[in-house]
Parts: sequence; structure tokens; C-alpha cells
Amino acid sequence: MQYNNLGKTGLPISRLSFGSWITFGNQIENNISERLMDIAYDQGVNFFDNAETYADGESERVMGDILSKKSWSRDSYIVSSKVFFGAGAKVPTQKGLHRKHIIEACNQALERLKVDYLDLYFCHRPDKSTPIEETVWSMHQLIMQGKILYWGTSEWSAQEIMEAHMVAKQYNLIGPVMEQPQYNMLTRHKFEVEFSQVYKTVGLGTTIWSPLASGLLTGKYNDGVPKGSRLDRDELSWLNEIIINKSNIEKVKKLGTFAKELGTSLPLLAIAWCLKNPNVSTVILGATKEQQLIENLKALQVEPMLTEDVMQEIETILDNKPQHPPF
Repeated sequence: MQYNNLGKTGLPISRLSFGSWITFGNQIENNISERLMDIAYDQGVNFFDNAETYADGESERVMGDILSKKSWSRDSYIVSSKVFFGAGAKVPTQKGLHRKHIIEACNQALERLKVDYLDLYFCHRPDKSTPIEETVWSMHQLIMQGKILYWGTSEWSAQEIMEAHMVAKQYNLIGPVMEQPQYNMLTRHKFEVEFSQVYKTVGLGTTIWSPLASGLLTGKYNDGVPKGSRLDRDELSWLNEIIINKSNIEKVKKLGTFAKELGTSLPLLAIAWCLKNPNVSTVILGATKEQQLIENLKALQVEPMLTEDVMQEIETILDNKPQHPPF
């Protein structure tokens, strides 16, 4: 395994990590979840991603049960949670980024994950009804209490991230150090253009999700949505409508052919392409089967194959390179 520092921090994070969205406490049995975490950890993965809203908290309970059974030293792995949506929120105070929910959600995540502190704590979405100042203060207080080590954002805009940094600087607080955005061959603009100045100024660690575009970049949706697949799930119908279209399917088919010519698979090519971007701290992998995870962890071996000429060939197929402003 190879490691990057998380943004401008000194925290070494494995370039490939493992996440539990959709799967833990939902799509797969708990014994499979444990086996997948074993495989990841044994391969040098040190970051395990989670959130309060995944399976309404059950995902964190499953991961916590697994972690509590392991003899892994607590200083050998990084675990995260995210706050915003709540864990099956039923009343207004159980969601959002106001101080009450941030504090309560952190305490609940610690209990479910069975750890004394969270390494990374993400604001899962921006909260338009709470002043960013309140959110920054709350996160700073959790760090001062030793309940979290670093805080960051997920699916925030560059403007919102910079506003959080301005608040932190004004009051001498600890600002956000990482963002968890979607990034893959088919979703590029925010990561490559909008965040470009954030990387250069305050710095930004990134823990990217959906490197395979929810499975589209495996080729399994080339002939429709298979029964029981991720995009066949009712709760992901919105994602289905966004990413499955004729243009994307044509690109995926061409990429699949190109991957074979290179002597690799489409999923490995897609993950390696993400790794190639120097602003990617870690690529979060998901899996439902052992062999799937074992195979995708080989992406680091494919990355050296992505020469300048190969990357240009990929750009020609994708035909979606974001345009930077002319200033």
C-alpha cells in the first residue's frame, strides 16, 4: 500500500480506503462486512469511512462491532463519521449542522463505532439554515475535547469551504482540512475546476467517493440495470436517472475496449485514473464480495500504466475535460 498525507496535515492516509455506504447493515451480511474489513486492513488500508445516516446508524454499529473484536491497535487505523442527515431523524433537532446535532451526533457515532475518538468528522452537506460560524465553532470544540482529530466537509462548494476558513482565521479556530466529493471519469468539474484555488491556498485533503460512478464504470449497466444491482435499489433511483444515459454508456463501452487493449479491466482503469490526480488523497472503495475488493485493490499496480499518451487517449474517449476560467 502507498500513503499520502491528508491535504496539508501530517496524517498518512492509504491511497485506497474502504467505505460502508449502502453495504454495511443493509446490502450484505455482517460476516461478509467483517471479512471485507480484514482484507482491506491486511492489504494496508488504514481508512474506514462511515456516516450517521448510512442504514440509519446500523452501518456504524456493524463497523463498531467488527472493530471491537479486532486486535488492531487503535493508532493503526483511521475511522470517520459524518453529520447532517441524522440517523433516521424524526424531529428537526436530530439533523443539520447546528451545535446541538453536531455534538449529539458525534457522541452517538462514538458509541456506535465503539471508539473513544473519531479521526475524521465530516459535515455531510452544507446546512443553509445554520450559520457556518456556528458549525466551525462546534467542530473546533469537539477537537479541543479530544472527541475528533480533524474535521472536514462533504459535497460543499469551494465558496462554503473558504467561508469556513475565513471564520476559523477570524476567531483563531481550527478549520476544515478535508472534503469528500464525488469524483470519477464522468463527474469532474467541481473537483478539477471549482476546487483548484482551494488546493493552492488553504489546501484540501480529499477522500473521494464513487470512483466507479456507482458501478457504471464497471460496464455492468451497458445493457440495462441488472436485478439486485446498486442502481436497481429504490433509494438510488435518483442516481440512476442522473448517470445512466446513452452518452455515458457509449463512453463506458469504448473505455472497456481500451482497458482490454492495455491489459487491464475497466474498474481498475477507472480507479487508477482517479489515483493519477495529485489532488486525490484517497479513493474510497466499496464492495459486496471479497474477490471484488481484492481485485480493485490492484489499482495501484495499474496506475504506472497511465502514461501521458494513455491519459490523452482516455481524454479523447471521455470528451468531457472541464474548462478552467481564462484568468
